[in-house]
Amino acid sequence: MKDCLNVCLIGTGRAGMIHARSYMGNVVGARLLAICDPCEENLKKAQEELHVAYTYADYQVALQNKEIDAVIVVTPTGTHKEIVLAAASAGKHVFCEKPMAISAEECDEMIAACKQHHVKLQVGFMRRYDPSYAYAKEKIKEGAIGTPYMVKAAGIDPEALAEGAIKFAATSGGIFIDMAIHDIDLMRWFLESDPVEVYAAGATFKHPEFKEAGDDETGAAMYKCENGALGFVHVGRTAAHGYHVETEIVGTEGSLRISPVPEKNLCMIYDKNGAVKECVSGFPERFAESYQLEMAEFIHCVQKGAKPDVTVYDGTKSTQIGFATTKAWKKGGIVKIEY
Repeated sequence: MKDCLNVCLIGTGRAGMIHARSYMGNVVGARLLAICDPCEENLKKAQEELHVAYTYADYQVALQNKEIDAVIVVTPTGTHKEIVLAAASAGKHVFCEKPMAISAEECDEMIAACKQHHVKLQVGFMRRYDPSYAYAKEKIKEGAIGTPYMVKAAGIDPEALAEGAIKFAATSGGIFIDMAIHDIDLMRWFLESDPVEVYAAGATFKHPEFKEAGDDETGAAMYKCENGALGFVHVGRTAAHGYHVETEIVGTEGSLRISPVPEKNLCMIYDKNGAVKECVSGFPERFAESYQLEMAEFIHCVQKGAKPDVTVYDGTKSTQIGFATTKAWKKGGIVKIEY
């Protein structure tokens, strides 16, 4: 395998550019060689910052470039399957952002294609690479809280980003597909058991535009796992104080809490408002290191033939759970989750 892999980013939107910046000297053994986006404005803006060797409007054309070894797919979920299948056929290793696809059947097709063409496929669940989450997982393995039996997770975007979320609402797949998939993945990871049933509900009190688009501004779901453990997920789009991501894992002998205050840093401001801690502004800031670490593992796995900690089967399971949660939200009742 080459000492330095050439990577092509497909999709230069907000999330895509996070991955692109990870390659700007932060991922050993790889360089960003090309970018691809059908939106001319996005492509031009990205190239002004990145200055890569190649730019493409059509991913099919990009995949013909024999210099490219791997692709990063950060496009709308409904396009993932066709791009991954084309990349696998072209012999390119693939990193695919979450959700993996729009159905378990599509996930299976993607996995089979990458196996057939002997290329790596990794799914983007960067929170597992966050040092605090990784530390919590190690403490659970050590038995620090006994047997974990409950996960309570909250993921709420800042009110400052609500306008953009409204524009995206009609095509996002719904609040649970759009926002809860990371918390679902962490729930499975910490409890080491898959949920078998879910109840979900949504609410809209501040921005009726979400409801008009067939979505909600807030969602809550409760899961019962195969081993009897419970999960609670609260997602939303109107946090007044900033980007709020918090996870608690409760066990028979104690509990762990990650980011109970989504603080920007360790600085405390003392002023007319009292003692104040600033909060992070969004997921690019909160998980900047996590994105770099997951990209580093992707390149390592390609170069060394290793298996990533986050498997494609994690991607498939989280996709199934996410869509079951959406079904429960729309139904307003309990839904059995089948795999």
